[in-house]
Amino acid sequence: MIAANGPKKTSSLSRSLKAEFKSLGLMMLYFACWLVPLVAIKNLLLEEYSISVTHMSTAIVGALILSKVVLVLEHVSLGTWIARQPAWVDVVLRTLLYSVGVLMVLLLEKAFEGRDEHGGILSALGAVFKHPDLNHVLVNTIVILGALLSFNIVNVVRKNLGDATLLGVLLKPLPQRRPRTGPTANLAE
Repeated sequence: MIAANGPKKTSSLSRSLKAEFKSLGLMMLYFACWLVPLVAIKNLLLEEYSISVTHMSTAIVGALILSKVVLVLEHVSLGTWIARQPAWVDVVLRTLLYSVGVLMVLLLEKAFEGRDEHGGILSALGAVFKHPDLNHVLVNTIVILGALLSFNIVNVVRKNLGDATLLGVLLKPLPQRRPRTGPTANLAE
């Protein structure tokens, strides 16, 4: 009996892991499409002032971490009240919650980097708000907020249409618009 269930459990686990890695890989690719250009733009701007640049691997690692966190948080329910609201409420709330989490992690990262210089993590956290890198933290948070917002919107559309339908819509040409007729035809021009 155990031997008979063993291969089934292994096969099921294998399929689950493959699906998890596929989801993680696709999501990482999505977030990397946001973070790699951000790092490239920052590097170009910093290069102008002869400031050391950030490596692209930072963007890839950031995309991987962000992807895993979002995959986990997708399974967190925001409550029955949110579930009864229009989908945009869930999108906005999730985007804000995820973005606040990103901001907190980035601020804590800067505080951790400056803990020796400021005599501890709490005083370093206070110094982060006066540090010139605060603007970099805010830019990173704003870009990631945009990535999260668009991800959450596409996720809602995907849940309502299904993966195959969403992909089908994106792969076929846009429908041709019919010319307007009637009293409002000239208003659109």
